[in-house]
Amino acid sequence: MPVPLYLLDTNILIHYVRGDELWEAIRADYQLLLIEPKPIISIVNAAELRSLALQFQWGPAKLDKMEFLLGYLDEMFIDSREMVDAYSTIDAHLSKVGHKIGKNDLWIAATAYLNDATLLTTDRDFDPLDPLFLKREWIPPTGEFAAD
Repeated sequence: MPVPLYLLDTNILIHYVRGDELWEAIRADYQLLLIEPKPIISIVNAAELRSLALQFQWGPAKLDKMEFLLGYLDEMFIDSREMVDAYSTIDAHLSKVGHKIGKNDLWIAATAYLNDATLLTTDRDFDPLDPLFLKREWIPPTGEFAAD
């Protein structure tokens, strides 16, 4: 069975930088730094992570881990017509069904949708989009880790 293409949500990236117990469980189960195809992120994930690094005043060790990860993962940009169309389609659908998610999450969802990637997240905001627009694997943030 081929490995799916994963898109890592910002919360997964944060757990990597922290090197915490949840990251260790994710690493053990998904082997994200060893698999092919290599996981992707949206440029929006990179921006969110860099903003958090500034807000939390991460020291050199965490900044080095962040830079390694951002350099390793394939970054998807949001400047194509197809990406704008995907964003618009998802946003219009959510508006129609009366559900809202953050605008950054919309870009992340559009990136997963356009790349046919499975989104790994500890965030429930993407639930209404699975499976219509994307495949989402939810990882409980409390450490009760169990992959689908």
